[in-house]
Amino acid sequence: MNEPPSPILRHKAPDEPSLFVPEALLREARRQKHLPHLPVPGVCVLDPDGDVVRHLLGAGQARRFEAWPCYHSEMYAFTLESCEVGIVGCAVGAPYAVLVAEQMFAAGCKLLISVTSAGQIAQIGPTPYFVVIDRALRDEGTSHHYLPPSNFVEASADLVAQAVEALSTTGGSFHVGATWTTDAPFRETRGAIEAAHGEGVLAVEMEAAALYAFAQARQRPVLCLAHVTNTMAQAGDDFEKGADNGACEVLTVLAALARTLRSPSDPCQTLASRGSCCHAPP
Repeated sequence: MNEPPSPILRHKAPDEPSLFVPEALLREARRQKHLPHLPVPGVCVLDPDGDVVRHLLGAGQARRFEAWPCYHSEMYAFTLESCEVGIVGCAVGAPYAVLVAEQMFAAGCKLLISVTSAGQIAQIGPTPYFVVIDRALRDEGTSHHYLPPSNFVEASADLVAQAVEALSTTGGSFHVGATWTTDAPFRETRGAIEAAHGEGVLAVEMEAAALYAFAQARQRPVLCLAHVTNTMAQAGDDFEKGADNGACEVLTVLAALARTLRSPSDPCQTLASRGSCCHAPP
């Protein structure tokens, strides 16, 4: 007797519209909180670890974006390459990341960049380094609500190519490749890690597959990067990110992306040209 499919695969109809939409949630949040209907910055960043947000606030370089109507998060704004950028910290995991991403785009975001810390799967160099994620293994639940079943979800090839061009100017260490997106970081067993490695995966993280599925389904520009910072505590001195918990490195990468990535709807067209608070190269 065949077992029925997992509930995570039942009753999914990616082409069927949802009865509950982010615009409705934002409408009610604005009403209840007495917030003005103002758009968020055209470029937004997800900072799952929160290190960049804490660095910017500590340096006095970010302010709370008071008109952000999300019930579940705080948005901050800072200046990067002469344009205002919105950033939300600590949006960890696939469901939360997509919950926030849906609302960002509903509130006026034109381009979303996620930079998350990740564990090393393939030993391709000493940590830390960045991976431009070109596809993600779908070992989480959220992506299955947006796209039909498949092993991987692909990134926008155009955004990946532009990111490679951008990061090539930084002089830092980066790679392009696949990650494994999991909902259960403390269930990264030897067998699961070996299976991911066999699929060509470079690192493990918790958001990219869901964000890319959302991006495909909603036709939204989303780019995910993994900041590979650890070997899952299998050695001493793990999880070391560098100065300011890696915030300066991330801001340097974001500044490089800002000089290269373009969004036709972004009033700044590109976020060009004067370096980040951590002295990104001109």
